[in-house]
Amino acid sequence: MGMTEAFEGEKLIMGFIYPSDEIYRKALGIMTERFGPIDFELEEFSFSKEYSSYYDSELGGEGLRRIVSFEKLVDPSLQADIKIYTNSVELDFSDEAGRKVNIDPGFMSHGRLLLATTKKTGFRIPLKDGIYSELTLFYARGDWRKLPWTYRDYQSEKVQKFLTKVRKKYLAQRAELGII
Repeated sequence: MGMTEAFEGEKLIMGFIYPSDEIYRKALGIMTERFGPIDFELEEFSFSKEYSSYYDSELGGEGLRRIVSFEKLVDPSLQADIKIYTNSVELDFSDEAGRKVNIDPGFMSHGRLLLATTKKTGFRIPLKDGIYSELTLFYARGDWRKLPWTYRDYQSEKVQKFLTKVRKKYLAQRAELGII
Protein backbone atom coordinates (compact mmCIF):
# COMPACT_ATOMS: atom_id res chain seq x y z
CA MET A 1 0.00 0.00 0.00
CA GLY A 2 1.29 3.45 -0.89
CA MET A 3 1.56 6.09 1.80
CA THR A 4 -0.04 9.49 1.46
CA GLU A 5 2.09 12.58 1.71
CA ALA A 6 1.85 16.29 1.02
CA PHE A 7 2.16 17.41 -2.58
CA GLU A 8 5.34 19.12 -3.69
CA GLY A 9 4.95 22.81 -4.46
CA GLU A 10 4.46 23.69 -8.11
CA LYS A 11 4.77 26.81 -10.20
CA LEU A 12 1.61 28.92 -10.17
CA ILE A 13 0.87 30.31 -13.64
CA MET A 14 -1.83 32.86 -14.50
CA GLY A 15 -3.13 33.85 -17.88
CA PHE A 16 -4.87 37.22 -18.27
CA ILE A 17 -7.06 38.45 -21.12
CA TYR A 18 -7.98 42.15 -20.79
CA PRO A 19 -8.74 45.23 -22.92
CA SER A 20 -6.27 47.73 -21.44
CA ASP A 21 -2.95 47.88 -19.61
CA GLU A 22 -4.64 49.74 -16.74
CA ILE A 23 -7.05 46.86 -16.06
CA TYR A 24 -4.26 44.29 -16.39
CA ARG A 25 -2.00 46.16 -13.95
CA LYS A 26 -4.82 46.46 -11.38
CA ALA A 27 -5.72 42.77 -11.65
CA LEU A 28 -2.07 41.73 -11.52
CA GLY A 29 -1.60 43.90 -8.42
CA ILE A 30 -4.43 42.07 -6.68
CA MET A 31 -2.90 38.71 -7.63
CA THR A 32 0.58 39.67 -6.39
CA GLU A 33 -0.89 40.89 -3.10
CA ARG A 34 -2.40 37.44 -2.66
CA PHE A 35 0.25 35.14 -4.19
CA GLY A 36 3.46 37.16 -3.95
CA PRO A 37 5.74 38.56 -6.62
CA ILE A 38 5.96 37.24 -10.15
CA ASP A 39 9.22 36.00 -11.60
CA PHE A 40 8.30 35.94 -15.30
CA GLU A 41 5.85 37.83 -17.49
CA LEU A 42 5.14 36.99 -21.12
CA GLU A 43 5.20 40.02 -23.37
CA GLU A 44 1.72 41.30 -24.26
CA PHE A 45 0.14 40.14 -27.52
CA SER A 46 -3.28 40.47 -29.13
CA PHE A 47 -5.36 37.44 -28.26
CA SER A 48 -8.11 38.83 -30.51
CA LYS A 49 -5.98 39.26 -33.62
CA GLU A 50 -3.90 36.11 -33.24
CA TYR A 51 -6.40 33.60 -31.86
CA SER A 52 -10.01 34.62 -31.24
CA SER A 53 -12.23 37.65 -30.77
CA TYR A 54 -14.45 35.54 -28.46
CA TYR A 55 -13.91 37.83 -25.45
CA ASP A 56 -14.00 41.21 -27.24
CA SER A 57 -17.66 42.13 -26.72
CA GLU A 58 -17.57 41.18 -23.04
CA LEU A 59 -14.27 42.98 -22.44
CA GLY A 60 -15.45 46.04 -24.37
CA GLY A 61 -12.46 46.02 -26.70
CA GLU A 62 -9.62 44.04 -28.17
CA GLY A 63 -8.55 41.14 -25.96
CA LEU A 64 -4.89 41.43 -25.00
CA ARG A 65 -3.01 38.52 -23.45
CA ARG A 66 -0.25 38.07 -20.89
CA ILE A 67 0.83 35.06 -18.87
CA VAL A 68 2.81 35.32 -15.64
CA SER A 69 4.43 32.92 -13.21
CA PHE A 70 4.80 33.49 -9.49
CA GLU A 71 8.06 33.12 -7.58
CA LYS A 72 6.68 31.07 -4.70
CA LEU A 73 5.89 27.40 -5.24
CA VAL A 74 2.30 26.54 -4.30
CA ASP A 75 0.51 23.36 -3.23
CA PRO A 76 -1.33 22.19 -6.39
CA SER A 77 -4.23 20.86 -4.31
CA LEU A 78 -5.23 24.55 -3.96
CA GLN A 79 -6.08 24.83 -7.67
CA ALA A 80 -9.85 24.99 -7.16
CA ASP A 81 -9.56 27.53 -4.33
CA ILE A 82 -7.33 29.73 -6.45
CA LYS A 83 -9.75 29.57 -9.40
CA ILE A 84 -12.65 30.46 -7.10
CA TYR A 85 -10.61 33.46 -5.91
CA THR A 86 -9.73 34.59 -9.46
CA ASN A 87 -13.41 34.26 -10.41
CA SER A 88 -14.31 36.62 -7.55
CA VAL A 89 -11.73 39.12 -8.79
CA GLU A 90 -13.18 38.85 -12.30
CA LEU A 91 -16.60 39.71 -10.80
CA ASP A 92 -15.11 42.78 -9.12
CA PHE A 93 -13.94 43.92 -12.57
CA SER A 94 -17.35 43.29 -14.17
CA ASP A 95 -20.09 45.63 -15.31
CA GLU A 96 -23.43 45.12 -17.06
CA ALA A 97 -21.62 44.01 -20.25
CA GLY A 98 -19.59 41.37 -18.42
CA ARG A 99 -16.03 40.80 -17.25
CA LYS A 100 -13.27 43.26 -18.01
CA VAL A 101 -10.58 40.70 -17.25
CA ASN A 102 -10.35 36.94 -17.64
CA ILE A 103 -7.92 35.27 -15.23
CA ASP A 104 -7.00 31.61 -15.68
CA PRO A 105 -4.74 30.04 -13.05
CA GLY A 106 -2.78 26.89 -13.59
CA PHE A 107 0.03 24.78 -12.19
CA MET A 108 3.26 23.67 -13.80
CA SER A 109 5.21 20.65 -12.63
CA HIS A 110 8.30 19.22 -14.31
CA GLY A 111 6.10 17.25 -16.72
CA ARG A 112 2.82 19.08 -17.25
CA LEU A 113 0.75 22.25 -17.26
CA LEU A 114 -2.72 22.15 -15.71
CA LEU A 115 -5.28 24.94 -16.14
CA ALA A 116 -8.33 25.50 -13.95
CA THR A 117 -11.72 26.17 -15.52
CA THR A 118 -15.44 26.23 -14.83
CA LYS A 119 -16.19 24.74 -18.25
CA LYS A 120 -17.38 21.16 -17.89
CA THR A 121 -16.47 18.62 -20.56
CA GLY A 122 -15.39 15.00 -20.74
CA PHE A 123 -11.62 15.50 -20.59
CA ARG A 124 -11.65 17.83 -17.56
CA ILE A 125 -11.35 16.50 -14.02
CA PRO A 126 -13.80 17.80 -11.39
CA LEU A 127 -12.06 19.26 -8.35
CA LYS A 128 -14.76 20.95 -6.24
CA ASP A 129 -17.47 23.60 -6.32
CA GLY A 130 -17.83 23.56 -10.10
CA ILE A 131 -14.09 23.90 -10.76
CA TYR A 132 -12.33 21.52 -13.14
CA SER A 133 -8.69 20.88 -13.98
CA GLU A 134 -7.43 20.35 -17.48
CA LEU A 135 -4.15 18.83 -18.59
CA THR A 136 -3.29 21.49 -21.17
CA LEU A 137 0.27 20.53 -22.10
CA PHE A 138 2.74 17.85 -21.09
CA TYR A 139 6.52 17.93 -21.32
CA ALA A 140 8.25 14.99 -23.00
CA ARG A 141 11.43 14.43 -25.01
CA GLY A 142 12.60 17.99 -24.38
CA ASP A 143 9.49 19.79 -25.60
CA TRP A 144 5.94 20.78 -24.71
CA ARG A 145 3.33 18.48 -26.27
CA LYS A 146 -0.20 19.49 -27.05
CA LEU A 147 -3.40 17.53 -26.67
CA PRO A 148 -6.44 17.67 -28.96
CA TRP A 149 -8.05 20.29 -26.67
CA THR A 150 -5.01 22.45 -25.99
CA TYR A 151 -5.87 26.12 -26.51
CA ARG A 152 -4.25 27.53 -29.64
CA ASP A 153 -2.29 30.20 -27.78
CA TYR A 154 -0.77 27.54 -25.51
CA GLN A 155 0.28 25.66 -28.66
CA SER A 156 2.18 28.70 -29.94
CA GLU A 157 5.95 28.92 -30.01
CA LYS A 158 6.01 32.15 -27.97
CA VAL A 159 3.92 30.71 -25.13
CA GLN A 160 5.81 27.42 -25.09
CA LYS A 161 9.14 29.28 -25.10
CA PHE A 162 7.89 31.28 -22.09
CA LEU A 163 6.75 28.08 -20.34
CA THR A 164 10.14 26.47 -20.98
CA LYS A 165 11.83 29.41 -19.24
CA VAL A 166 9.41 29.08 -16.29
CA ARG A 167 10.01 25.31 -16.19
CA LYS A 168 13.78 25.84 -16.04
CA LYS A 169 13.35 28.14 -13.02
CA TYR A 170 10.96 25.64 -11.43
CA LEU A 171 13.49 22.83 -11.81
CA ALA A 172 16.17 25.05 -10.23
CA GLN A 173 13.82 25.81 -7.32
CA ARG A 174 13.21 22.08 -6.84
CA ALA A 175 16.94 21.41 -6.84
CA GLU A 176 17.47 24.14 -4.20
CA LEU A 177 14.88 22.36 -2.05
CA GLY A 178 16.60 19.01 -2.58
CA ILE A 179 13.73 17.63 -4.67
CA ILE A 180 15.02 15.67 -7.63
